[in-house]
Amino acid sequence: MKTITVSASRSYCVHIGAGLLSSLGKETAALCKPGKAAILSDSNVWPLYGKIASESLEKAGFETVNFVFPAGEASKTSAVYLNVLNFLAENHITRSDCVIALGGGVVGDMAGFVSATFLRGVPYIQVPTTLLAAVDSSVGGKTAIDLPAGKNLVGAFYQPKLVLCDTDTLTTLPEDIFRDGCAEVIKYGVLYDPQLFAHLEERGLSFDREYVISRCVELKRDVVMEDEFDTGERMRLNLGHTFGHGIEAQSHFTVSHGKAVAMGMAIVSRAAATLGVCDPQVKDRILALIHLFGLPVKTHCPAPDIYRSALSDKKRSGGTVNLIIPERIGFCRIQPTPVETLQSFLEAGL
Repeated sequence: MKTITVSASRSYCVHIGAGLLSSLGKETAALCKPGKAAILSDSNVWPLYGKIASESLEKAGFETVNFVFPAGEASKTSAVYLNVLNFLAENHITRSDCVIALGGGVVGDMAGFVSATFLRGVPYIQVPTTLLAAVDSSVGGKTAIDLPAGKNLVGAFYQPKLVLCDTDTLTTLPEDIFRDGCAEVIKYGVLYDPQLFAHLEERGLSFDREYVISRCVELKRDVVMEDEFDTGERMRLNLGHTFGHGIEAQSHFTVSHGKAVAMGMAIVSRAAATLGVCDPQVKDRILALIHLFGLPVKTHCPAPDIYRSALSDKKRSGGTVNLIIPERIGFCRIQPTPVETLQSFLEAGL
């Protein structure tokens, strides 16, 4: 097992290794006095891991209740959010109890935002069961739900008490969902780590899972500790996301997050090369790695539609959108881009 400590507004550990789900109760009891544990999960994950999680918590002295919603981004809405809040209230969850996020990024985002706002804050624990959640969304305290205008527009920064990543849960992921998480893994290599990028080039989908997950978490840990509230360095983690979120929104979330981020990275890489910001060989390596992992590098979504959605991006500040531009493998710059020129940049990358 690998343990990484995140020292943010609340310090917590990220445990990564095989077979950790059965220790959920013991790990939770070490942080929260045994009382009630409300498990939030989705219709894909609960049948696979709900019983193991519940029994582990109950063995440690917790009374468990569970709320399961339909899997998918379409559930990350204000309606589901209010239903979960009412569920916690009906089950008399208090600040001395805890919430468990058992699932992927949608579950983690929802559970985190619910925990941040119910009773003005109850403890919660992230138990990511997808690669995307393990390497990115479960760490760092970003929580949110979507609005019709765009993704993750309502949320809060709220750190978990613990992240427990059982790598065995990744074995039950459909290959398409596993590849989705690979987009975020590739992102970390492009942003910060040429060695990680090279490992992915060499190993493809057979990469060392514990090494790669741990390295991505370490990189995100460093960013979060420097810029917890996303005003500087943490913006770089938006690589591929401005246009990716636009593609997701325009598809009504039929395009998955990972595929959208892959397309977004491809767009900014091509645009950066076209405009002379990065060497064409850098662009070619990024596109080749995305292709190696079976992820798309092109979108059929028209530039004006992506542009309209990008105007709702969280990184927008007044009349500028902060784009993350790759200059070389391991370094990307934050480029404030006037909204008047954003569409032409986008078109250069399509």
